Amino acid sequence: MTDKYGSRFASTARADESFPPLPAAKAVVPKERWSPNRSSEHLDEAALAEDPIFGPDTVPSSSKLGPTGRPLPIFPEPPPLDHHGPATVIAMCNQKGGVGKTTSSINLGAALAEYGRKVLLVDFDPQGALSVGLGINPHELDLTIHNLLMERRTTLEDVLLKTNIPNLDLLPCNIDLAAAEVQLVNEVAREQALSRALQPAMADYDILIIDCQPSLGLLTLNALTAAHSVIVPLECEYFALRGVALLTDTIAKVQDRLNPDLRLEGILATMYDARTVHGREVLTRVVEAFGDGVFHSVIGRTVRFPETTVAGEPITTYASTSTGAKAYRQLARELLCRPSRAQQAASRR
Repeated sequence: MTDKYGSRFASTARADESFPPLPAAKAVVPKERWSPNRSSEHLDEAALAEDPIFGPDTVPSSSKLGPTGRPLPIFPEPPPLDHHGPATVIAMCNQKGGVGKTTSSINLGAALAEYGRKVLLVDFDPQGALSVGLGINPHELDLTIHNLLMERRTTLEDVLLKTNIPNLDLLPCNIDLAAAEVQLVNEVAREQALSRALQPAMADYDILIIDCQPSLGLLTLNALTAAHSVIVPLECEYFALRGVALLTDTIAKVQDRLNPDLRLEGILATMYDARTVHGREVLTRVVEAFGDGVFHSVIGRTVRFPETTVAGEPITTYASTSTGAKAYRQLARELLCRPSRAQQAASRR
């Protein structure tokens, strides 16, 4: 690594003792696959197909190292369910924007629905990006999760929307939710408002995924209070890495004061490009800090994700055989077959 980046990371490591120093890169891109004209910011499917990590010839094996530098287990397809519920609630949370929270909420939810799980997506960001990503114009909605939170006469069934994906439903959101952060300030038990609103859905769904806004305000505290566990999407980039310590501190405070059963389900590496030294070193550093708390599944960069937003559907249906769709299906299998912190917490409630 160049002196420019080495000095920057070294100074940060001294300032932030919560992470170990960055190690040297372990992977090297073969010269025959590198060209100065290939931009790492605009990757297409052909480029990723050549990659030894994301390519179609990659077969999970207990003896093969995955992108996180650990042996990559085989995650079998989960068995079908004979009934639904009670639900496990997962908050997709990171106070930094643009790290893949909404993309991961939509596509993980769709992948879980493919495996027979009944999933409810909760759009809890006033920007309404999750609703837009499923083809819904939030400005045309008469009822949203804001009404469910603030109006006693509004029920969950009034707000609930069916999507075009079997087993996948949505509680939509728009800019009206921004007012709730102010309105909830004077409410009794204001941090439990979302938990109370979602209670009627717990018996009918297997998994609830809450797409949080990029902040650590009252709305995010509501999401963490309602959740059994947290998935933290983390862009494999330096500035995204710095905010993880603050988020884990917030999660610890919520555990102490509001939700003792809350657990960190895992760190999800997103926007990963194995051909860049920077991306590999950030991912290595996260694994060293969080160990098995980091998902084996890694989401790589691909142009398909922006295209799915325009199309208003998950990547699992828009580009079913793409590397992005395969990555989220693997994440869904990993989530369902790993010893789930969320399910352990749900069983204690």
